[in-house]
Amino acid sequence: MITESRRRAFLDAMQIMTWLPRTELPFAAPSRPELLRLVKPEFAPVAAPVGPTVAEPATSPSTPLTPATLPKTATDAARPRIAMPEPKKEAAKSGDAETSAAEQKVAVPPPRFALQLLRAGNCLLLVELPTGESFQRRDPAYLLLKDLLRAAKLPDTPQQVGDGEPIRWPLLHRGSLDQGAEAARDYVQGVVTAELEEMGCACLWLVGLPALRFAGEVETNAYYRELHIEGIGHALAMPGLEQLMEQSSSKAELWKAMRRSMSRWVIGL
Repeated sequence: MITESRRRAFLDAMQIMTWLPRTELPFAAPSRPELLRLVKPEFAPVAAPVGPTVAEPATSPSTPLTPATLPKTATDAARPRIAMPEPKKEAAKSGDAETSAAEQKVAVPPPRFALQLLRAGNCLLLVELPTGESFQRRDPAYLLLKDLLRAAKLPDTPQQVGDGEPIRWPLLHRGSLDQGAEAARDYVQGVVTAELEEMGCACLWLVGLPALRFAGEVETNAYYRELHIEGIGHALAMPGLEQLMEQSSSKAELWKAMRRSMSRWVIGL
């Protein structure tokens, strides 16, 4: 049970000025008999208006009195009230905003992608897997990647890094682990940084939007550009292999970008 002061504060917040409990409340102020006493109005009755009137339903004499039907008396105005601070609207708004933000955060599904980390010469390649599975020798996307490496004067047979398993996200399909975009970015950058610490590279190829977004922290407008990523180094942003196969004009733009950056991984160029 709550104390009288807290109970009064709740009633004030609900804009309830007069109320009557159904049972005796502990720690409550004593009941006032005058609240139950019917007081006849002292003013003269006003003449009924001329014209049709709507008949009000008669109140049954057996209907019990409720706080809503009790008349207001002069003692109500004189009744002392405990002053309570009004609730801060700004705090309530901020609480609602935090609740809605938390709901939106839970509602947003985790990103889904699969990346393959490869090494070709002194370059490291972070490539989006179009099918979500590791490259096969006859995959059109893998054949295109080999063509790009030959054009860049790099070994056209890239080597898998580590255990060769793709970087897949989300890590878990169930559970309370945070698997949002920030967690995915930290994970991808951690894998790339660990490989760079073991064996450095002259340039990192970011192939596909997931590679750009979660390793380079950039979007599609960074395609065909050279980036400098803090903690990783120089990187070249490229479209995905599927986009290069579907849009022939993308190959020409990529070739221009590769020629500008080729001096980083080709010695003596």
